[in-house]
Amino acid sequence: MKKSVAEFEVYTFHIDFSGHVSNVVYVQWMEVARLKLLEAAGASVREMAERQGVIPVLTETRIRYRRPLFFGDRIRVEAWVSELKPASAWVEYRFYRAGDEGEDGEDGDLVAAGRQKGVYLHRDTQRPYRLTREERALLEPYLAAAGEDDGAWGGGDAP
Repeated sequence: MKKSVAEFEVYTFHIDFSGHVSNVVYVQWMEVARLKLLEAAGASVREMAERQGVIPVLTETRIRYRRPLFFGDRIRVEAWVSELKPASAWVEYRFYRAGDEGEDGEDGDLVAAGRQKGVYLHRDTQRPYRLTREERALLEPYLAAAGEDDGAWGGGDAP
């Protein structure tokens, strides 16, 4: 399975009153990572909207925070599709602190895990749009195998 990767740096405007990255920033990073995933797959939101009048709309966002992020941290966000239905999909996200050696000896501690459910809609009618076989094929390289779990949700309690 392929994963799309986006990298970010924490700036002062990402910090909330508690001194670490605000929870709303994670949602913004998810949006960028999702757009980059769709672009990498060849299923650009802009192209679908312009060519077909089809838009993805989020219906659910979940995030589990594990460790705080602070000013100056570098973040790597990995994104992939965990479930692909005819008119909807779940996208998974993992946020890693880049540059640190993680618990498993690899680059980056897992600092948060997230997932979003989205549906494709006809822009004008707001009715569901079923992906064509060709559109599904674009996303399939980024689709996790059934039952594939990286344990980021603490095992068995995935949202």
